[in-house]
Amino acid sequence: MAGGAKIQALPNGDRFGRTKGGEWPEYLNQKVGGKRPIKKRPSKHDLTTGKISKNVWILAWPMVIGNLLQNLFNIVDMIFVGRLGPDAIAAVAMSGIYMMVVWTFLAGVSMGTGAMVSRFYGAGDEKQTIDVIYQSLFLGAVIAVLLAFLGLFFAEPSLRLLGAAPAVVRLGVPYLKIVFLGSFTLILFFLVSAILRAIGDALTPMKVWSLATIINIVLDPLLIFGIGPFPKLGVIGAAVATVTGQGIGMVIGFWILFEGKSFIRVRLKEFHLHFEYIWRIIRIAIPGSVQGGVRSLAGLILMRIVAAYGTIAVAAYGIGLRVMLIVMMPGWALGTAAATLVGQNLGAHKPDRAEKSAWTAAGYYILFVVVVGLLFVIFPEPVIQLFNADPKVVATGIRYLRITAITYPFLALGITMGMSQSGAGDTASPMIVIALSMLGIQIPLALYLPRLDGLGTDGIWLAIAIALTIQGILMTYFFSRGKWKFKKV
Repeated sequence: MAGGAKIQALPNGDRFGRTKGGEWPEYLNQKVGGKRPIKKRPSKHDLTTGKISKNVWILAWPMVIGNLLQNLFNIVDMIFVGRLGPDAIAAVAMSGIYMMVVWTFLAGVSMGTGAMVSRFYGAGDEKQTIDVIYQSLFLGAVIAVLLAFLGLFFAEPSLRLLGAAPAVVRLGVPYLKIVFLGSFTLILFFLVSAILRAIGDALTPMKVWSLATIINIVLDPLLIFGIGPFPKLGVIGAAVATVTGQGIGMVIGFWILFEGKSFIRVRLKEFHLHFEYIWRIIRIAIPGSVQGGVRSLAGLILMRIVAAYGTIAVAAYGIGLRVMLIVMMPGWALGTAAATLVGQNLGAHKPDRAEKSAWTAAGYYILFVVVVGLLFVIFPEPVIQLFNADPKVVATGIRYLRITAITYPFLALGITMGMSQSGAGDTASPMIVIALSMLGIQIPLALYLPRLDGLGTDGIWLAIAIALTIQGILMTYFFSRGKWKFKKV
């Protein structure tokens, strides 16, 4: 591993110096082998030891809730903004398209940060762990400044580029400016959460996201509709509420890091720019961001293909996408847990344990999707009717569910194996697989199969199923090769 030699076992204790009684000897504050080892609290769980299945769930269950809360942020805005009329909804929705681009870049930086932090933390190297944390936050701040500039000067032309009506532009420009000017709250809050998860603390980010979401929910109606002493801001109120909630979460996150309220303490006096680490994060982040960009591009193209078959097809596909996103949420949590375990165990020089951790997470997710997939195949109608009761939409949606649900085990492998490799710092292999399966296979098949024997929309659903299957097989192949075990970060 780049950046440090292997830590030797400390006397009278385990790798981190714990004695049989669980105490932490004072000599842990001294440098060992030229670097300061991390002083872990005895009450915290060491993810490089113990039962792997327990470690997976220690990380995964808070992240399932965390994913739901992050999605709830946007849902809450849409619910309250929806009461202002269609122009207001369109303004927020179109602004959301540009925020999805931000999420794409942010996800890449998060991958780079998580891979490096988990690796050095697993090695017990506090100095390099903190160095990476600082570089990640600095990089996030730079991105936030760039976004603020873009939002300030390009909000209006950006909305006009999407074909927004004048009324939508009038409402959307101030909303987009506030969201982009306040994007530093989202970016830094997101990165702090990623850092805490990478060191094995998934519970703290969940609690902070819960508080931030509650603040957003409370402020939304107060600022949108001007309840009590609060001004009536309309769509702008939704932006202010979101930025405020994220801002408070960001402040709490920094307090947790700088006051040592989690597993590690970051000290401001130790801050210095380390351009080599910044480049390492970017090097891991670029394929991760490209991966997200490919997914978004493929999604847009596929939506255009579906749209050619009419409103019923679009409605059914939209419902199917929402159902699949719900199914994927536990997978993202288990995949993130696997990524953290892979990174930390590689740092602790336990590649076999890292591999077993990934397979354990994949096994749990496969079990979940097999059960859910069977339910969707046997009882698809009630699922579609939860969203729309139109008989034609239900009939088309049933076909979507039944065709795609049988490929859920491959979906599970694609997510967990891909994220596990990213946790090792190998984001290039998943990027190649995503690009090949979505742009090289899914899109061409979605154009070709509907023309065969009158398949129509069933051909599109079949193209999605084939792409998911190939994606899962290829991700598993690259993971099984084991080259990620030797990836330097």
